[in-house]
Amino acid sequence: MYIYPDNLRAKPMLWLWELRDIGILGVGLILSVLALTQIHFAGLLMATAVFAFLTIRFEDTSILDFIRYAVAFLITRQQYFEWRLGQ
Repeated sequence: MYIYPDNLRAKPMLWLWELRDIGILGVGLILSVLALTQIHFAGLLMATAVFAFLTIRFEDTSILDFIRYAVAFLITRQQYFEWRLGQ
């Protein structure tokens, strides 16, 4: 008996990240630990943590996508409102 997910074309996920993001986080974490231990530079570790936070996905939308949508709605895109009196 095989159990298939609802959508076979969905991107593979592991916990809250896509597998591509997990790979990037793994490489970033290894490089961050090496940079921290060898040259005492914590900036790369902070960048990896920020990337991990921004790529968390909930229902096919990442936190970075949500921030982009919010900036577009509030700042960069023009809002158009049309007012009419009683119809």
